Amino acid sequence: MSEAERTIAIIVAAGEGSRAGGDTPKQFQRVGGLALVAHAYRAFADHPMIDEVVLVVAPGMEAAAREAVGAEVAIVMGGASRRESVAHGLAAATARRATRVLIHDAARPFVPAGVIAAVAGALGKHQGAIPALPVVDTLARSDGLLGDVVPRTGLWRVQTPQGFQLEAIIAAHAAWPENEEATDDAQMVRHVGGSVTLVQGDPVLDKVTYPADLVLAEARAGPVWRTRTATGFDVHRLEDGEDLWLGGMLIPHSRGLSGHSDADVALHALTDALLGTIAAGDIGTHFPPSDPQWRGAESGQFLRHAAGLIRARGGEIEFVDVTIICEAPKIGPHRAAVTARIAELLELPAGQVSVKATTTERLGFTGRGEGIAAQAVATVRVPA
Repeated sequence: MSEAERTIAIIVAAGEGSRAGGDTPKQFQRVGGLALVAHAYRAFADHPMIDEVVLVVAPGMEAAAREAVGAEVAIVMGGASRRESVAHGLAAATARRATRVLIHDAARPFVPAGVIAAVAGALGKHQGAIPALPVVDTLARSDGLLGDVVPRTGLWRVQTPQGFQLEAIIAAHAAWPENEEATDDAQMVRHVGGSVTLVQGDPVLDKVTYPADLVLAEARAGPVWRTRTATGFDVHRLEDGEDLWLGGMLIPHSRGLSGHSDADVALHALTDALLGTIAAGDIGTHFPPSDPQWRGAESGQFLRHAAGLIRARGGEIEFVDVTIICEAPKIGPHRAAVTARIAELLELPAGQVSVKATTTERLGFTGRGEGIAAQAVATVRVPA
């Protein structure tokens, strides 16, 4: 998009939605923990090709809209028909200096970013663009009994968002007969000779109309994810006669770390970080040093335990980062092996594991070579 172009998404959420059942209009019914309209709003608000989102709602539904979407949303009152509601949205887009608009039905909650990009991108060459899918089912006429089959060649299922050059869609609305209701905005542009192209649609854009559709939407939405980040820190003393375990690897060195288990500071810090993301205490809560069964224990089992608790809650580990703090040994030659070992323990790709090392410029206990410290950060996704 050039700097002179401004694209606004208009989400039409002014209908009654009575066929979906319930006391609440379907656009404000929740699936996956969010109102239907909130799913659509997020898709447009987060898209780099959309400059602003305008929400068109029925009078009296402003509070419900702000509760569902957020107080910052721009709200416009709808009209007596869908066509009037869209016209009110177009007036708001004009006031906001839009040059292009994407008009979307709130009853289609799941909007792939690729569809938004395809529709908006096509407006560089066409007055309008709509997502559509070819009809693949057999079509037939019926008066209660099966009638003649209707050829489906050249037939398409039209979806939203429908994108238009703002001047073209405003002119189409102005020319449309007042006593007729249009099936969609693209037909209005065609009515005045405008050029509307088709882009690839997506089955997830199917409209929610009946109660069964809400059940399907719930399955599609899945859980609403929350991202959590936590840190961990550990330190152990270096002593003669001990093995040095760091990041699950035995590192050659003249001294090793002393502790109740194998004293692997890197894995201990990372274990605490992972436990912190689900507020599950710390490593001592699960593996108390007073318990003799953990004497000399391999710390990889602590890390696997923390990861297992996260997955038991339906969570996913997104990324982990460990910094080892010491003067010696040099960590660089062992970084790849430590990274691979942590990735193996957490069942993650190596690209989701970061291992770094630093010194304290010979300051403090690590600088004097008395011990090794480690700090870790973990980021996970958990269901809300």
